Amino acid sequence: MTPTDRVDSIAAQWRTERPDLDTTPLQVIGRLHRLADRLRDELLAEYRRFGLGEGEFDILAALRRAGDPFASAPGELARHTMVTTGAVTKRVDRLVASGLVVRGADADDGRGRVIRLTPAGLRVIDEAFAAHLANEERLLAGLTPAQRRSLEALLREWGAALGV
Repeated sequence: MTPTDRVDSIAAQWRTERPDLDTTPLQVIGRLHRLADRLRDELLAEYRRFGLGEGEFDILAALRRAGDPFASAPGELARHTMVTTGAVTKRVDRLVASGLVVRGADADDGRGRVIRLTPAGLRVIDEAFAAHLANEERLLAGLTPAQRRSLEALLREWGAALGV
């Protein structure tokens, strides 16, 4: 038997108070919202172990994924991290101050600027990303491999339907 949770209680209260409404969407969205909050807390705790916030982790990860020389233009970083160039600037400022990235001239276009991982930044993101994957594995441990694949497929389809 499936255990009940707080969302079941909330839905039951709404069914009593508003029996004219279908509360089944709450069963999915409510749980996703609660899971997202919990997952964010768990992920942020892991980033903090490396002195990073979510934004800094995203920038370092985007630079690392770019491959050697681990550099990218600010506009590219904004596209890859799905934030504004202003948000990228603030994140990069913090990373420059911590010695994990440097700003430099674009070798192909002297007028352009690039953000590049430092050797320390490369070490930090390599360690932080390995720890991040281990943390995600821990968070998914309650699901079987088949459940994970099913959930992944459902989320991909839903995301496509919503255009994300």
